Parts: sequence; structure tokens; C-alpha cells
Amino acid sequence: MATDTLKSSSGAGGASAVRRLLLDNGALTALIVLVVAMSALSGDFLTTDNLLNIGVQAAVTAILAFGVTFVIVSAGIDLSVGSVAALSATVLAWTATSQGVPVWLAVLLAVATGIACGLVNGVLISYGKLPPFIATLAMLSVGRGLSLVISQGSPIPFPDSVSHLGDTLGGWLPVPVLVMIVMGLLTALILGRTYLGRSMYAIGGNEEAARLSGLRVKKQKLAIYALSGLFAAAAGIVLASRLSSAQPQAAQGYELDAIAAVVIGGASLAGGTGKASGTLIGALILAVLRNGLNLLSVSAFWQQVVIGVVIALAVLLDTVRRKAGATPAAAGTGTPGGRARQAGTYVLAAVVAAAVVGAMSFLHNGSSGGTTQKVGLSLSTLNNPFFVQIKAGAQEEAKKRGADLTVTDAQNDASQQANQLQNFTSEGLGSIVVNPVDSDAAGPAVRAANKAGIPVVGVDRGVNKADTAALVASDNVAGGKLAAEALADKLGGRGTIVILQGQAGTSASRERGAGFAAGLKEHPGIKVVAKQPADFDRTKGLDVMTNMLQAHPDVQGVFAENDEMALGAIKALGSKAGKSVAVIGFDGTPDGLKAVEAGTLYASVAQQPKELGRIAVRNALAAAEGEKVDKTVKVPVKVVTSKNVAGFGG
Repeated sequence: MATDTLKSSSGAGGASAVRRLLLDNGALTALIVLVVAMSALSGDFLTTDNLLNIGVQAAVTAILAFGVTFVIVSAGIDLSVGSVAALSATVLAWTATSQGVPVWLAVLLAVATGIACGLVNGVLISYGKLPPFIATLAMLSVGRGLSLVISQGSPIPFPDSVSHLGDTLGGWLPVPVLVMIVMGLLTALILGRTYLGRSMYAIGGNEEAARLSGLRVKKQKLAIYALSGLFAAAAGIVLASRLSSAQPQAAQGYELDAIAAVVIGGASLAGGTGKASGTLIGALILAVLRNGLNLLSVSAFWQQVVIGVVIALAVLLDTVRRKAGATPAAAGTGTPGGRARQAGTYVLAAVVAAAVVGAMSFLHNGSSGGTTQKVGLSLSTLNNPFFVQIKAGAQEEAKKRGADLTVTDAQNDASQQANQLQNFTSEGLGSIVVNPVDSDAAGPAVRAANKAGIPVVGVDRGVNKADTAALVASDNVAGGKLAAEALADKLGGRGTIVILQGQAGTSASRERGAGFAAGLKEHPGIKVVAKQPADFDRTKGLDVMTNMLQAHPDVQGVFAENDEMALGAIKALGSKAGKSVAVIGFDGTPDGLKAVEAGTLYASVAQQPKELGRIAVRNALAAAEGEKVDKTVKVPVKVVTSKNVAGFGG
């Protein structure tokens, strides 16, 4: 294991010594194997820009994971770090911009927020006797909710003075990497050289024995969870700096990546083992995997499968090592000889890495990129039929023109999309098409592509504070107004309605909602009695609509900000849909159009997503050839009802 100083009774030399060295350092071995494999498969992997990208992409996960390391070493768990990171960044941005607080004080408030959340976790666990899983799960929900309340569901621009944390020093060294290194050294110092660190190992090894030995276990746990909150706040600030905005939905699921990094790095969920170096290696493994799979154009869906399998294999290797008889010793308790052997491990790893770099550079030297144009398409999500249709239209156009199209799925994570755009840039693609998760957050990564001379085309949503060759989009505000007009006509200008909102913080939800509200101003006889977010999801649309009907059983109309939520609402309404209750959706997806044809969905504001994809790729290829393209290309929206659905091609 990369993180443990090991005691083994076997004394072997030569090949057996190397074999045991590799077996005893499972995470480090896995990282070396991954680097070798990715280097062999992609000539773009071992470039300076791409290696720096990997460091930047690992930074936030690593900083979160360093904080989680304290908790796991003490046999606890912290599921709240992602939400605490988002909340801390939101507090910083909100206080520094909306409230006019000096930036230095706003930073302190953000850090204090993280520590406070950690202390609450510690109090619930130590004095409230709640299991760590339950206490931190509750904080996960509270932290995310407070982030949405403070921001009102919208991203908040980050102060420029703090946004420099997302920049580079000397034009090449990323600041997030430096922050990651500093936090890693601090973690190693706390674990290996302080009373608190030794207490963590004692509590994780046997909490009752630690208590009987005189340790104040409850107070130690308060400090442990406060440290986790502090590191989460630091990670949130670094993440928001990269995106130039505080995203209320940022870092969703990052707690799982952080826990995975710690476990891959050699820590045991049972407590008592784990070190900062192993956690760093675990975070790098995850970053190398995602980066390499993007470079190899592996499907976004298969990427999740591959990452899960590799995580399982890495932990399985550690299990095999443990069964082979190696016994981990806690940090700071190893012998000088053990420390020397560990230092030798890292020297060997450095030699192997250098050999790989040299061999793979020679292997890929002189390789030709060919004459086929390469285009990257980063979609906000592929868990929605609308964006799946954009992908289909883009692929059809790329195939027609003989271009090589790589499609990635950001899974509605602005940070993940920034990573994907960075990977596209380091590959040196001819052009990039991006459907931003958030228009502000995509700006820094698109600016990097601008510097590299790669034209970028926005599709469906624009990019702020960056140069795009073209924006291919429908007018969401105009579409919202059309939906209001159609619903008002259906209801005769009078009635009560409810609104199903999209995912908080997305530009599509804001713009469609604003357009609908503006359209309703012309019809004062229509009253909105309730509106709730359902995150553009059909299942959530069903649940939210079911709940709304309990309070408003006589509602006469529904506006859903996409067809998926509208279809969920139809299911909740049952026989009322299309009869006593008129439902209007947005997007014109195949399932939505079928519901319009069946009469259960009164109308859908169709955007012709396939056409969006086709035109975006067409403009991207033209821009790559140096041709002049229009800065804005509008694809008409259309209200589709049962009267014209048969002639609508999508």
C-alpha cells in the first residue's frame, strides 16, 4: 500500500523484493499501471499541458479527501463535505458581492462556515450519539439547502481577487495544484507529528481503549470533524475560483469521490490506518482515469462503469496484500528503516514514471494527426432526451462531413465540464462545441481554448466572459412567453395554475421561467398558486405534482419547464390530464410529442434539438477552417399542439 509503513517477516532480494514492494504499495502500483496504459493508448496523455490538467482536476477532490482522511482514520465517515464546500463558497461570494463585505473578511466567514458545519457534525456524533453516517447525511441536506436559499438558486459571481486562485503562476503552474500540495503537507503534518493526529489513530484502532487510556474522545472528535469542515471550505473556494462563480449545486457527489480516494489510497473504513500520501495517490488515480477516458473518447456512460471497476480492483489489491501478511503501522510510528524503505518506494516510482515518459514519447514521436477534422462536444447532461437529440443531430452532421466527433457528458456538474473542456484543449482539437451547465462557470475553460486558438461554438446556452465563434440556440425567454400565451388561450384567460421549475441555477430554468412570468403579466386572470423545482426529471415531476395536488386539487393548468417534468405531471394527474387540466411542456422531445398526439399534453414548446446539434457542428467545422460564421444563429421555437404535431419533424 502506498500509504503504509509495513512490517514483513520475509527478507528477500532481487525480483521477490520488487514484487513485494509493488504488492505492498497497491495504490501506487495501480497509478503507475494506469499511467503506462493511458500513455500507450493516447499520444495526447503525456504532454505538459495535459499532466497539468490532471493536477488541476485532482485538486478539489484531493483537498476534500485530505479532510475526509482525518475522519476515516478515526473510524468515522463524512458525507457532507460536498455540500459544505458549496455552502462555504456561496457564503464567500454572497457576502463579498451582495453584502459589500471586504473580501478578506468574506474569506474568513467562508472558512468559519466550513468549521461550523464540521463542529455541528461533531456535536451530533459525540454528544448526540448519532451515527456519523446519519449526522453527516443530515448536514449534506442542510448545507445544500442553505446554499440554495442564500443564492436563490442562481450562481453568484466570485470576487476577482479570490478568483486568482483558479489561475496560473508564471503562465503555466496552476494555483489549485499548489493549494493541493500545501493542504497535503498540512494533512501529513497533523497525522504524523501532532497529538491530535496520534489520537485519530488511537480512536480508529479502538475507541473504548483510547477512552480508557485517558483520551478525551468526544473533544477529539469535535476537532476531527471541524478539520474536515475546514478542508471542505478550502476545496469549495478553490472550486468556485476555477469556475469564477459560486454554484449552489457545485460539488454534488464529490463526497463519494473523496471517500473513494481515501480508501483507494490505503485507508481502512474500519479506522486506524491511512496517510496523506495515499490519499493524494487515490485522488490522482481518479483524475487520471477520467482524463484518459476522455482523451480516448470513451462513452460517458461507460466511463462510470470503468471507474467503478478500477476502484474495486484497487481495493481488492490492498485486500490481497493484507492477506499476504503485511501489517500496516500507524503514521509516525514506523522505524527509520521503514521510512527509508518508503522513500525508496517513491524513488522507484519516479524512475518508472520517467522511463514510461521517455518510452511513450518515443513511441508517439512523429505520429500524424491525419487530415480528419476533430471536434469535441461537451453536453451538460445526457440524462435528458433533449440533449440526447442534440448529440444525435451533431453525430449525423459529423458523419456526413467526415469529421471525428468526441462527445462527453458533464452530468450537470460545472466543474466536470470545465475538466472536459480542458482535456479538449490539451488534445488540440480543431474546434469545440459546448452546451454549458452554467454560462459563467464555462467561461474560464473556454478562455483557455481561446488562448490555444481553438474556436468554440455554444449550443442552446451561451458562454459568458469568453469568446465564442457562434451561439446556436433557441430563445428560451421567447419560448416561455409562447407557453404562457398558449396556456392562457386554452384556459380562456382565467384559472389557477402551478409551475414545475427546472434545476436551480441553470440558465434554461431561469430564462424559461422569466419568459413565462412575463407572458402571464398580459393575463391577470390567471393565478399561479404554487411553483416548485423538479430538476428537469420525470420522476421528480411525478412526485412534486402529486404533492401539489394535495394542496391544490382544483388546479386547471400546469407549466413544466421541460417535457420530462410535464410527463411526470401527466402521470400524477391521471384522467384529469388533457381534460380538466391543461399541461404544457418545453423541448419537443419524442415522448413529449407522443403525449401531445395522445391529447394528455396540451402543448410543447419545441426547440428542434436535432437541428441545434447539426447547425452547431456545421458552424464549428466552418470556424476551424477559418470561414466566417454568424455570431448568433437562432433556431425557431414552435408551439406544437395536436393540430400541428403530425407535421412537426423535430
